[in-house]
Amino acid sequence: MPTVAEKSPFQEVQYAFTRHMRDPENNPAPEGIEDRRMEIYRGLFYNNVEGFIAGSFPVLRKITPDEQWHAMVRDYFNRHLSRTPLFPKMPQEFLQYLEQERDNADDPSFILELAHYEWVELALSLDVREIDMDSVNPDGDLLEALPVLNPLTWMLSYQYPVHKISPDFMPAEPPERPTYLVVYRNRDDRVGFIDLNPVSARLLELIQKSEIPSGLMMLETIAAELRHPDPAVVINGGVEIMQGLLQKGVILGTRQKN
Repeated sequence: MPTVAEKSPFQEVQYAFTRHMRDPENNPAPEGIEDRRMEIYRGLFYNNVEGFIAGSFPVLRKITPDEQWHAMVRDYFNRHLSRTPLFPKMPQEFLQYLEQERDNADDPSFILELAHYEWVELALSLDVREIDMDSVNPDGDLLEALPVLNPLTWMLSYQYPVHKISPDFMPAEPPERPTYLVVYRNRDDRVGFIDLNPVSARLLELIQKSEIPSGLMMLETIAAELRHPDPAVVINGGVEIMQGLLQKGVILGTRQKN
């Protein structure tokens, strides 16, 4: 029997096989297996991983030249130690690789923010939670009662306008104003996003905290924070914002009174 520190001959073959799959240029294939067969496995393993990552980060794939893209995926395939074998978790593993292990001067400076934004969209689409409307009045008065935020909502802040990045728009420097986004999945299971201004972002933050008992008081708080000379302007604009968020399913309604 092999000791804990030792590996059986079969385990040695397994380790040699996986090392070769990860980095075939620097790790020889197990002895006794013809390269024609190994080539099938090399293509199968890599193509599955590459295809899944490309499908999970479509904008990142589209803006990255082929040679640079495959070099990055190869580096991930070789270096990153995944904590799960589940394919739906692989995009998060790739995001961790970009955040913790990737260090390449040729990458655009927005690569991590873009990847995070694309991952959030995927994570929301796969979230198994259902929206519970039992304690929500969908027709409640948003000014007089407490607005209820859709739990399948992520409020995000980025240096770059990640929702606009494309092959035709790849900013070299971040703009002066940060980008505020809310990404959500509505009751029809459709994922969408809204580009927020500072007022709408602050309003959603207050709704999420649920510490102020009515929408009107939240808007009055924002007007005071802005030191606006005419609070009615902020309140009227806030009402329009809340109605728009209600129509899109970001706000579900108001807290149902017992």
